[in-house]
Amino acid sequence: MIITRFAPSPTGQLHLGHAFSAWKAHGFARDHGGRFLLRIEDIDPGRCREAYVDGIVEDLRWLGLAWDGPVRRQSGHLPDYAAALDRLKRAGLVYPCFCTRKSIEMEIAASGHAPHGPDGPPYPGTCRRLPAAERQARLPVEPHAWRLDMAAAAARAGPLAWHDAAAGAVAATPELFGDVVLARKDAPASYHLAVVHDDALQGVTDVVRGEDLFAATHVHRLLQALLGLPTPRYHHHPLIRDAAGRRLAKRDRAATLAELRAGGADPRRILAAFDRTSASGAAMPI
Repeated sequence: MIITRFAPSPTGQLHLGHAFSAWKAHGFARDHGGRFLLRIEDIDPGRCREAYVDGIVEDLRWLGLAWDGPVRRQSGHLPDYAAALDRLKRAGLVYPCFCTRKSIEMEIAASGHAPHGPDGPPYPGTCRRLPAAERQARLPVEPHAWRLDMAAAAARAGPLAWHDAAAGAVAATPELFGDVVLARKDAPASYHLAVVHDDALQGVTDVVRGEDLFAATHVHRLLQALLGLPTPRYHHHPLIRDAAGRRLAKRDRAATLAELRAGGADPRRILAAFDRTSASGAAMPI
């Protein structure tokens, strides 16, 4: 059975870009007689707000999108992600990182060259080179994150690939990201770790999401291999953009669904516009 999901983070109100992605995932499931799940990715307590969770539910209901089964809240399942991280620790594939964001920026600047990965300059590997005794001495007393030793992990997994509905077969190149963070003190699981765990746990067969997350799939494919998890089929769709061609984003104060609803917008017209945009095969302003 086809199973898709919409998995927003409640760090702000939904805008049309979120709605388009939810509509695509919902439609794919319904067209194939499958199930559509709603998951709230609220593992970052510093940024997530309960009011935004309520707003997500209201917005989706306003659009007429119905989900199957209970809503999974990641914040209620932190031991699950800790167990996945422990597996990687026992395999020797992660290490504690004591660096601050500022110290990382300074080291990259001092190096005189800053190779860029999909998320910016990769971590320079400072704490990967620490002696084991020093790590053990600092762990109980210093804040730290847990990073994936990308070179060791990629060597363990070997060549990997995944399939995207538009791009076809894609060779995984997670090395471009460097040693990604999998957990922090204030957020005990990263997006990368939690999403692959939950997709597998919930039996998601098809991940329908925006093309802005295409690159992240390289890391997800690696984690799936390391944790022995199945790999879904991926469907990365074009993004909804504003009249200037910019992708809609919370940070740019894109009009929210709540604002549209309060202004008397007709959700049927929004869904009809989504249908026209999707049929065109390209991102179009709405």
